[in-house]
Amino acid sequence: MTTERCARLDTVLARRQPDLTVFAENLHKPRNFSAIVRTCDAVGINEMHVLAGEDQLRTHWNTSQGAEKWLGIKTHDNVGDACAFLKADGLQLVAAHLSDVAVDYRDLDYTRPTAIVLGSELFGVCKETLSFIDQQINIPMMGVSQSLNVSVACAIVLYEAQRQRQAAGMYKRCRLDAETLAIQRFEWLNPVLADYCQRHSLAYPALDESGELAEDMPRAWSSSS
Repeated sequence: MTTERCARLDTVLARRQPDLTVFAENLHKPRNFSAIVRTCDAVGINEMHVLAGEDQLRTHWNTSQGAEKWLGIKTHDNVGDACAFLKADGLQLVAAHLSDVAVDYRDLDYTRPTAIVLGSELFGVCKETLSFIDQQINIPMMGVSQSLNVSVACAIVLYEAQRQRQAAGMYKRCRLDAETLAIQRFEWLNPVLADYCQRHSLAYPALDESGELAEDMPRAWSSSS
């Protein structure tokens, strides 16, 4: 790990937004899912949420550009559990959904803890999910088409959220809690050692400012030792 690489990853971690996320329900196209993952990473989202379909979710490397390595992806078994989990974290649930009650996406305050909710490519956000939603939003359309590709719509809304949060100074200091920061820093800077620790149920050793081990690497117990 070079000094420059370590500094770059530390800078990215310092800009992560723990109270901004995306919940995608039943996306069927891997390219859309991967494009959303890439956008989430680009605006500083630390973890996104998905409702896995019957085929589960697959990322498309050429679209995500490996962004899934830097973004936590939490799966949920059903809509109710997913929405309850997000609301328990104090997030407002904002659905990108074309309806009579939807407001212009730019009219919302995204400096509040927020989860952007996205529906399937064909049918949008399902009726059950809408029952949990705090606000529906739309993107004004001036052409014949009445909707955008789901990954494009996600990017537009997230960059408005980034704009508002940047203006409010929310990217100027690290907003991750100390435990989360230490865990992710170790996993990002030392993925091989992190994998070793996970496989052997070992605690991560501390790192110094340069990303080097500040204490001995723990060893897995062996009956032959």
